[in-house]
Amino acid sequence: MSGHSKWATIRRKKEATDAKRGQLFTKVSREISVAARQGGPDPEANFRLRLAIQKARGVNMPADNIKRAVEKATSEGAGAANFEEIVYEGFGPGGAAVIVEALTDNRNRTVAEVRNVFNRSGGRMGETGSVGWMFDERGLIVIEPTKDQSPDDIALAAIEAGAEDVNEVEDGSVEVYTQLHDLKAVQDALAAEGYSIASAEKTYMPKTTVEPADGEADGVLRLVDKLEDLDDVQGVYTNLEINEPVSVNTGVSV
Repeated sequence: MSGHSKWATIRRKKEATDAKRGQLFTKVSREISVAARQGGPDPEANFRLRLAIQKARGVNMPADNIKRAVEKATSEGAGAANFEEIVYEGFGPGGAAVIVEALTDNRNRTVAEVRNVFNRSGGRMGETGSVGWMFDERGLIVIEPTKDQSPDDIALAAIEAGAEDVNEVEDGSVEVYTQLHDLKAVQDALAAEGYSIASAEKTYMPKTTVEPADGEADGVLRLVDKLEDLDDVQGVYTNLEINEPVSVNTGVSV
């Protein structure tokens, strides 16, 4: 899981950079609206909305923005756009598998934009199912331990709560992986134990990873970066294995 954890660390650092640009606010607001429209405005009864709001707070989105996104989606006559959820699949340089999650109000526009990024970045789009079988949907909880909280104690608490795996990563945080349907229960149990939850979300866990040849890892990261810059794209996942220092064009490096 080391390569995937390295990738998850890059994603968190990049999200922090994106938040400074303000781009992530639009994406998170869209996710809040879709979640509220589908499951109602109460985050306690709507776990997807709860996760979206938690992510919004994690990137310092103002409370008024969150409230407006929920109200726009649930108020009668609000006229909010009906966004469609689409998953695209493809390959990056070196054969790395890539999954792209999007929320769009114009399927033709989005697929054209995604295909263009793949083509211009040395990758190619695949058919539905071409890489999806290489991943499992999982819940991912990221915990930021305090000085008196050991990774071993977190791991024990997480496993007792129903987690599948726990991993300590280089930035000092601890990643907890769950079955998707267990995400809420494990998150609540860890929060009740006093652990600080930095994020909780659905992720795509690669069953196997690939390590591209020299220089190709940077190409995959540039592809992912360009995909994430598209307004309709909510998340990008890859089975890239990262063992050497690489960087993305936002200035994030590991």
